[in-house]
Amino acid sequence: MPLPVLAQAYQCRIPEHVAPLALPAPDGPSRRAPVARYTLAASWSPDWCKMHGDTTSMQCSRRYGRFGFVLHGLWPEAARGPAPQWCAARYRPSAALIRRNMCRTPSASLLVHEWAKHGTCMTATPSAYFKTAGILWDAVTWPDADRLSRKEDLVAGDLRDAFLAANPGWPRGAVGIDLSRGGWLREVRLCYGRDFRPKACAARQLGARDGVAMKIWRGL
Repeated sequence: MPLPVLAQAYQCRIPEHVAPLALPAPDGPSRRAPVARYTLAASWSPDWCKMHGDTTSMQCSRRYGRFGFVLHGLWPEAARGPAPQWCAARYRPSAALIRRNMCRTPSASLLVHEWAKHGTCMTATPSAYFKTAGILWDAVTWPDADRLSRKEDLVAGDLRDAFLAANPGWPRGAVGIDLSRGGWLREVRLCYGRDFRPKACAARQLGARDGVAMKIWRGL
């Protein structure tokens, strides 16, 4: 049966050994700006594994479980302009801290990347960043996207309907949906205010409108 605290992670088993990882080199400029809101990004794992042809990682091999929605990351947003990123990283996440978060985000390298790129602009330590992301993640109930994928004439609004049914009180405009150019579901992006309460997404986070045709790759 699904484990609710892990969203759509089934039989998650963490690898016995996770080697400490160095902080990644920045893939863009360092930007500091006051944080005005947040985005919690949830990737649809079956589509990610299909697109990347990955058959060996924890996320995709199925040796460690099967994954539906997984936590991509918690991102700070600025009131205007580009989001803050790559602020000074004073600490590297320990292997133990990484292991504790791998059933939400089944990739050690992604966890370290998210801390270095986004978390450093939010909190002083990796543990505080992952704790905040985990609290938001565990407060959400994810709809069964695998079942939803079988609906005829599926549109983005159907996924929003399913999310809102599972999470009463969420504003519809706080649920962003990111589709590929071919219309496949890639991510759901939940938008929060500075107080970590759901808040209407900015236009670039909202993504696909309700009437846009959508496909969901089945993989669970």
